[in-house]
Amino acid sequence: MDFLNILINFFSNYGYFAVFGVLILCGFGLPVPEDISLVAGGVISALGNTNEHIMFGVGMAGVLIGDSVVFSAGYFFGEKILQNKFISKIITPARYEIVQEQFQKYGKWVVFMARFMPGLRTPVFLTAGISKRVSFLRFFVTDFLAAIISVPIWVYLGYYGASNFEQLKAWVVQGQISFFILLAIVILVLAVKIYRSRKIA
Repeated sequence: MDFLNILINFFSNYGYFAVFGVLILCGFGLPVPEDISLVAGGVISALGNTNEHIMFGVGMAGVLIGDSVVFSAGYFFGEKILQNKFISKIITPARYEIVQEQFQKYGKWVVFMARFMPGLRTPVFLTAGISKRVSFLRFFVTDFLAAIISVPIWVYLGYYGASNFEQLKAWVVQGQISFFILLAIVILVLAVKIYRSRKIA
């Protein structure tokens, strides 16, 4: 949880702009946990540096704009963007093929699930743009529906848990585990649904 302490100190000094900027960079692949960034935003609101409700709005704006820029980069530059040295480190040919296969199986739901999968958001969102398997509007709406679940949970968890920092750390870990369990259930349900639909066809 060293990240949490570092981010709290940084955000306390620079407020909304710091949270917004870090979240956008997270969308570009910055190796900083997005959920921890949102929790830190909630904590500094509890400390009186910002307003928790405005922080929720800033959090939503940061993640959605960051994700949209990544999607748009893939959409407008196509597979050429994969030749960029920085991008090629994030999305290898093998990873690109895997994500493509997931889009064939699950369609737009891959975008929804990627929001809860740290480390895979950028490759999935960029691939969604490159492949043009979903329109920008569908991408944005799907991403928004996922973000409206995760963002307020992390921000308000930080806000209400700031008074007991050690307990907050435990809640963050429990929350991350819960998200992964929920994601596994969603994937299982989708897999069963797709299998049954193909079997009937």
